[in-house]
Amino acid sequence: MSFLPASDSASAPSALSAASAGPASDAPADAACTPLPVLGRDVLVPLVTGGEVTYAALDYAASAPALQRVWDDVAAYAPYYGSVHRGAGYLSQLSTELFEQSRQAVADFLNCREGDQVVFTRATTDSLNLLASALPEGTHVYVFETEHHASLLPWRARETTYLDAPRSPEQAVATLEEALHQAPKGPKLVCVTGASNVTGEIWPVRRLAEAAHRHGARIVLDAAQLAPHHPVDLRELGVDWVAFSGHKLYAPFGAGVLAGRADWLQRAEPYLAGGGASRKVARRADGGVDVEWQAGPARHEAGSPNVIGAYSIASACRALTEAGFDRLVARERELLGRLTAGLAEVPEVRVLSLFGDDADRVGVLSFVVDGWNSSHFAAALSAEYGIGVRDGLFCAHPLLRTLLGGEDDEPGECGAPEAAPGERSLNAIRVSFGAGTPDEHVERFVRAVRELVADGARWSYRTEDGRCVPDRDAQSAASTA
Repeated sequence: MSFLPASDSASAPSALSAASAGPASDAPADAACTPLPVLGRDVLVPLVTGGEVTYAALDYAASAPALQRVWDDVAAYAPYYGSVHRGAGYLSQLSTELFEQSRQAVADFLNCREGDQVVFTRATTDSLNLLASALPEGTHVYVFETEHHASLLPWRARETTYLDAPRSPEQAVATLEEALHQAPKGPKLVCVTGASNVTGEIWPVRRLAEAAHRHGARIVLDAAQLAPHHPVDLRELGVDWVAFSGHKLYAPFGAGVLAGRADWLQRAEPYLAGGGASRKVARRADGGVDVEWQAGPARHEAGSPNVIGAYSIASACRALTEAGFDRLVARERELLGRLTAGLAEVPEVRVLSLFGDDADRVGVLSFVVDGWNSSHFAAALSAEYGIGVRDGLFCAHPLLRTLLGGEDDEPGECGAPEAAPGERSLNAIRVSFGAGTPDEHVERFVRAVRELVADGARWSYRTEDGRCVPDRDAQSAASTA
């Protein structure tokens, strides 16, 4: 049975298995300079100073907008939605086929090895907590303090060694080698990010995987920030598992992926107990219940699967593959060059980095501005320029404290210390972009930073629930005085 309800933008699911990392042969010659169409690209937002402007979404590291291609594919499938795996009707069978073909599409996108499994989850956080629940007894975990909380915290119930932040890729490898050399006997797991959600810097994943394997350890890659910007090839990188989120891969429909080796997952109790994970359930004579669990990915996918989320990830994988990662990377580097050059011209701006100015990074960059509270600065970017960025500690508190050289403060919104407008606080501003970002958005951002630093905000702001927001009452009073 084939699923063919979609237009040219959403062909049969079997076509979703395309996974070449090279550019599409029929792509236009100037594709490297053209952003991919995303939802929201024409949305107008009001400015406190009057008028409207096209919204500049520069918070891709939190959630990227949906690719238009993904939205079209999902909309084409939606009328055919049905229950997965357990229905006898046509739509149920069709949805089941689509769900499993989406799994294969993701496996192809990641270049999974024979025997690897793709498990659909809710997000990267869910994926890593799933893996943490499946670790064999006595597993010792090694993780750098630089990780996002999603990959820093799931291992707390295990024996865990938290490694200091390295200041170069070489130091990262050496630090891990030394720690593993002293590791106790038994199973070991290393967890590492592919690209930092704070600095955007790309980590030496292949070398870290080689170091882990030399010492008999396994390694899981948090690719939440890497996968939307760069090819993630399990075979080439040599990692045992990879985790990522659909909502950062231009598929914001509530799904994520854990892909990799099957053995630990198959020996573990299901992550969630319930329908779909159970193959056979029977009452015992003593009144209890015996359960025979499923093998394969279904073991950890209890409940009704998020088929639309899975299909949206597969659609995004297909779209990025066809666009060609080499062109996407080239364009992103060009935008990143403009961004860093523009910020370098503002002495008050300090870009945060572990590995130095020459480090390779994806389209994620964090900075602080002398004399500015980061929340105030971000609020002014939004209210006066229509630019959406992120401020705070980015769910990576230990890393931000290392980069900023400060002590922990009382947390406010998402861990950001509360402070009044104009005060400098121990948090940062993050700008992030991707395949759908127009050149104008980066240019507007750099211009806005220059103007705010040189001239200050044009509006009054106040602190509300730990956030800086436009103070409309104060501004109105000032205008009538």
